Amino acid sequence: MRALITPTRIAVFATAFAFFVIVFGAFVRLSNAGLSCPDWPTCYGKATWPGHKQDIAKANAAFPDRPYETHLAWREQMHRMIAGTLGVLVFTLALVAVWRRRALLYALLAAAAAAAIGVFLYIQHAHASAAAMSLVAIALPLFAASRLEREAPWRVAVVAFAVVILQAMLGMWTVTLLLKPIVVLGHLLGGMLTLALLGYVALRLADTRVPSREQLDLKPIVIGALVLLAVQIALGGWTSANYAALACGVDFPKCYGQWGPPTDFQQGFALWRGIGVNYEGGVLDEPARAAIQLVHRVGALVVFGYILATAWLAWRRGLRVLGALAALLLCTQVALGIGNVKLMLPLPVATAHNGVAALLLLCLIALLVRTQPPLADPTSTSSFRLLPG
Repeated sequence: MRALITPTRIAVFATAFAFFVIVFGAFVRLSNAGLSCPDWPTCYGKATWPGHKQDIAKANAAFPDRPYETHLAWREQMHRMIAGTLGVLVFTLALVAVWRRRALLYALLAAAAAAAIGVFLYIQHAHASAAAMSLVAIALPLFAASRLEREAPWRVAVVAFAVVILQAMLGMWTVTLLLKPIVVLGHLLGGMLTLALLGYVALRLADTRVPSREQLDLKPIVIGALVLLAVQIALGGWTSANYAALACGVDFPKCYGQWGPPTDFQQGFALWRGIGVNYEGGVLDEPARAAIQLVHRVGALVVFGYILATAWLAWRRGLRVLGALAALLLCTQVALGIGNVKLMLPLPVATAHNGVAALLLLCLIALLVRTQPPLADPTSTSSFRLLPG
């Protein structure tokens, strides 16, 4: 009788859940709910969010500069809850990876304890001690992954646990540093990295096919596509974090009716600005935002050409389903990007733009897996197949 719970199934579920967290997080950010809970990890001091009139009155008295808004607060706090659930899933997968290595198992348990202590210390306003405990919590899984003598997917599963802990810290800093763009960008990239790592684990454990020599030779090209997509996702995150999505108005491909509008690249790509500034709504002037928007558009053109060529090569080398899927997602993503501009950033389109970027990332991860030989350890594979193509 087949086991109902296997490492591969845990990884698949965690990957699907990570995708949901990313899409819901985009919805929260794009609906301007990122600071709707001014404290962390609580929301106006509540484990959930204020619901009764007296609780709302206390919330408004405690945070007079941030009046309570139910329709926004529940989104932010719900996002934190589902992100915490994802953390439990990733922790479970990491424990499975090191289960028979007692010292490494203890290291992961210690990491979880350090992360929990760090949250407690942060609530007590011992911020320096909280940061130190969080760094310990991140370092221990990385150490465990470096000492784990198993094939790559298992080590990647342990690294994913470290990334999730870092994500929690970035989520905390997103609130406490008032949507500082570099922190918001790091939080977005951390979410995408978590998804990519979990997707790699799930797909690698499930894949038992033996690729052809032509497919193996495709690996460097796929890695190049992943690098370019990561850079473009970062540019998109920087555009969103600086509220530059509509920096050129509704003009496309021109910007304010010009091919060369006034731009300020130095200010647009200044990664660090002062502490204590509230970045909600953005602080850059129009030339700086236009510079960000134009770089994002040029990056989209480069990525479109490269990934489309990669998809065509994948099709030609027998990976037809994945090649066609990559091309479809790529074209959809470009259409959504143009739609964001022409339709003035409607919430469903903007959220879908983030979701399709995540799906395209997973598709390229699947291509990467299909350009590698199967795992040598037969216990690392699953009896059901996930990879098409």
